[in-house]
Amino acid sequence: MQAMPSKLLVLVIAVIAGTTLLGQTETAKPLPQAATPLPAESQTVGATRFSFLVYGDTRSRHDGVYIQPDHLMVIEGMLDAIKRLQGSPYPVRFVLSSGDGVVNGRDVAQWNKSFVDVVSRLIRDGNVPYFMAAGNHDVTSGQTVDAPGRAEGLKNFLAVNAAFIPAEGMLRRLTGFPTYGFGYGNTFFLTLDSNVAADQAQFAWVKAQLEGLDRSRYVNIVAFFHHPIFSSGPHGGTAVEAPTAALRAKYMPLFNAHHVKATFSGHEHLFEHWVERYEDTTGRHRMDLIVSGGGGAPPYAYQGEPETRTFNLANHASLEHLVKPGMNPGDNPYHFVIVRVDEGRLSMEVVGVDWGRTFRPYRSNAVDFDTP
Repeated sequence: MQAMPSKLLVLVIAVIAGTTLLGQTETAKPLPQAATPLPAESQTVGATRFSFLVYGDTRSRHDGVYIQPDHLMVIEGMLDAIKRLQGSPYPVRFVLSSGDGVVNGRDVAQWNKSFVDVVSRLIRDGNVPYFMAAGNHDVTSGQTVDAPGRAEGLKNFLAVNAAFIPAEGMLRRLTGFPTYGFGYGNTFFLTLDSNVAADQAQFAWVKAQLEGLDRSRYVNIVAFFHHPIFSSGPHGGTAVEAPTAALRAKYMPLFNAHHVKATFSGHEHLFEHWVERYEDTTGRHRMDLIVSGGGGAPPYAYQGEPETRTFNLANHASLEHLVKPGMNPGDNPYHFVIVRVDEGRLSMEVVGVDWGRTFRPYRSNAVDFDTP
């Protein structure tokens, strides 16, 4: 058999490796813009009743090989929910993801072959914008902005989400970080990179955003990020990971000071619900802390109650573990949540998919966030 010409052999190797002879590498495909993009903040002032979807942790052992099959099942459920609510007083306006889109965010092929096409279907068929927080699998677990490998993961993450993250230099974006915010109607949404939760520049930016809000308009504030502040899965229990410790020490007092209504996180591949009740000079308040990591990653199980000594329960605060995850992975199905905004009140419905269609973490599958 005749040997392959050397130049052709080099070309074949280059294509397989995702490169060309010019030295260019495969780039991460961006998610498409929704047919109806999120309006400018100034255009939604009167919106006081709507819904949004939240989920996280979609990574799969098949990343880089083919699309994420379990993630796709969750997307199908989301599309059904969007259709069901379309003609209601609370239509779905957008989706929030708490991150960990793929196993290795530095690998372009994992985004392109496994993640982008799945989420693109949600955006196109559901006509909803998609806002994502950065997970540790997306940008590495490095706890500083110069951590090894972070730049590669961050580059891909920003490229994939370019249609939805505000451009650098804009009011609602922190330059150099996947940290941003947006307002819709009477609610302000804020995401931070919890991998680097101890970073002072990020904290100062988040603090400035909260201090600069018009609270006569934004009666609700929702924060979403990857690492949970409290959790009872393998990332929580008796261990306190560094990002969690930083979130407790730096962001919980800040969130209390600005009366954040709810936080949504992932990292743990399960569902659980914590409630913090506290009081200040304006009265009693409640913040709901939701962990929803059922987007398709292998399910986790309950490992024990978290260590809370590093959390200062100031302002007469108390913590309630309202919903605990199941003891076995099979008790914690793939799922997403529907959050309904009704003036200054939030409520939530948990929707299980596949074997979890009968999942009822409360007495029903819904709960109100309205009792301080």
